[in-house]
Amino acid sequence: MSLVLDDVTLTYPDGEGRLTALDRVGLAVPAGSLTAVVGPSGSGKSSLLAVAATLITPDGGRVCVAGTATAGLSAAERAVLRRRSIGIVFQQPNLLPSLTAAEQLEVMARLDGRRTAARRAARGRARELLAAVGLADRADRRPHQLSGGQRQRVNIARALMNEPSVLLVDEPTSALDHERGAAVLDLLVRLTRDRGTATVLVTHDRGHLDAADAVREMRDGRLAAPTG
Repeated sequence: MSLVLDDVTLTYPDGEGRLTALDRVGLAVPAGSLTAVVGPSGSGKSSLLAVAATLITPDGGRVCVAGTATAGLSAAERAVLRRRSIGIVFQQPNLLPSLTAAEQLEVMARLDGRRTAARRAARGRARELLAAVGLADRADRRPHQLSGGQRQRVNIARALMNEPSVLLVDEPTSALDHERGAAVLDLLVRLTRDRGTATVLVTHDRGHLDAADAVREMRDGRLAAPTG
């Protein structure tokens, strides 16, 4: 399994007590498969992604990313693990306005401290990924020259730039219409298969999940098979 959460519990301070965000959550996502997590606002979906991304350390349980157990890792070690093994697709693309689509991807290689030769190779990889998401002819466009759906595709390609084992996707269709949202979800399923990532897709939209390998429902911090 490329991503494993085992008996994970997460709580937050809440007045004189603590609020349970994740209640003994278990999740295992194999490489090359996509698991969708659905549920209402406040059910714990964002907390699940934050723990899987090693952005938050849970109170208890085990998190394993690409064969690496995260318990006991320093903040610096977790940052390296995120850069090299985890791709995150945020709800909003947050692209840098001064950079072209290709440069949005290339900067990921620089953040990872790669040498000049590797950076040159990264230019080719950026173009290859943009082609994979259907934007080969938009590589030199800046964000204001792209549609909302195209910006989200750049966001997805950027998350794949460092060849992650795990891809975490947060509400990728929330700002898109029905047709563009369906296209983005189809793209994520295809890229998961092609790139061999263990993908977790968090969404409130149950309308386009037929292609997911598994669907789980989050309610009150607990993860279960969906009802209805």
